[in-house]
Amino acid sequence: MRKVNQTIIKKSDLINNISTKCQHLDERLVDESVREILGLMGNVLCHDGRIEVRGFGSFCLHHRQARKARNPKTGDIVEVGAKAVPYFKPGKALRELVNNQ
Repeated sequence: MRKVNQTIIKKSDLINNISTKCQHLDERLVDESVREILGLMGNVLCHDGRIEVRGFGSFCLHHRQARKARNPKTGDIVEVGAKAVPYFKPGKALRELVNNQ
């Protein structure tokens, strides 16, 4: 298996990068803005909504039905409840950017 170099950007890194590039904005304002945007996105998804950012992608929920599964350790059959899983579908511009790198 090939190991890929990864760059991990945490929320604090995102806030610092935005404040550095937009020096006229106070870092506390950028922090509040980023937290508010992420909170709004989470709230929309909690209410089964869809978020679409043109050129970047869209976020929605995929609903999984309840099912029976097997515990690999004991072999017992267990019930797995229905659940919603957040899903991201990249937009065309993002796919092209990633594939052309």
